[in-house]
This record gives sequence, C-alpha cells and structure tokens, in this order.
Amino acid sequence: MSAARDPRPLTGEPLALDLLNTRWNREGVTQDLLTDTEGLAVWLAANGLDGTHAADEDTLRHLRESREAIRAAVDGSPAEGAPLVDAVLAHGRIRARLTAEGAAEEPEFADPSWGPAWLAARNYLKLLAEAPDRIRPCAHEACVLHFYDTSRNGTRRWCSMAACGNRAKASRHYARSKES
Repeated sequence: MSAARDPRPLTGEPLALDLLNTRWNREGVTQDLLTDTEGLAVWLAANGLDGTHAADEDTLRHLRESREAIRAAVDGSPAEGAPLVDAVLAHGRIRARLTAEGAAEEPEFADPSWGPAWLAARNYLKLLAEAPDRIRPCAHEACVLHFYDTSRNGTRRWCSMAACGNRAKASRHYARSKES
C-alpha cells in the first residue's frame, strides 16, 4: 500500500523544519498532517523514513512531542525549548563506528518508535550548529510555515514566493492602487 499524496504547501525542508510544517493554514483554518497514522505514513514517506520506521500510534505520539519541542525552541526561546528538545534526544544516541568505507555514525534507539522524533530533534541541532539565523518563519502574517534559508544573501522572507510572497506583493499593489 502506498502512502497518500502529501497535502502540505511546503515540503523538502530539512527534517526538523519539515516536521514543524506538518501544521499549516489553509484559508484561515489550521491543518495538521499528524492527526493519525495515515498522515504519519505520508510524512515518513516524504522524508524517506517509511522503510525503516513504522507508522504506528507510538511513533505518532513521539513525533508530535518532538514537533512541540522544536516549535518551542524555534518560535519561543532556546531556554524554553532546550529541556523539551533534550527530553526527545534522551531517547537515542549516535554510535561512532569504523567501517570498510571509513568513519561512520549511526543513530541508535532503545525504542525504535522514537526514531523519527529523535532524528528530527537531532537535525534541529545540526541546523543550529550550521547557521541558526537561517532558520526562519515565513514573513506572511497568516502563515505558520518555517524554512531554512539557503539563498546566497540570506534574505529569503517567504516560505514560497509563489504563494505567500505573491500574496504580499498583490496586497501592496492593491494598497497602492487604492491610494491613487
């Protein structure tokens, strides 16, 4: 059985932000992909985790916990989010190994249902280490999506220029034409 189509307006962001983007607004109504295991299966497939992690109730519960922890850190403050993210990270670890191909690091989980939640929290730490100022919320006032700004200048403002950026431009144009 294949997973259903991903209904989210923004996909392909780093794992931590893609998890945050499982909640979005559509015509003023908040949508949530992680309301059930079917939505979880869609998210796992979108992130290449469907072959290694089960779309069950435990995984769903842990992933929601990770989403709220990351949201607290991104939208709140590091002080607020740190203990929540750390609580998720306590369920896994990195195992360093030497393989025939060279050095390798593999995540390990005592309970595999924590895997996707832990991987998202770990990815958030990686983004913080690389460029914390590039983790951004969309600048559109009605949008709740987040993105990792990979633009050369680091000046991206919108989750999508085609959606939120275009709405903002249209609003400014309408305001200017109304004034004249």
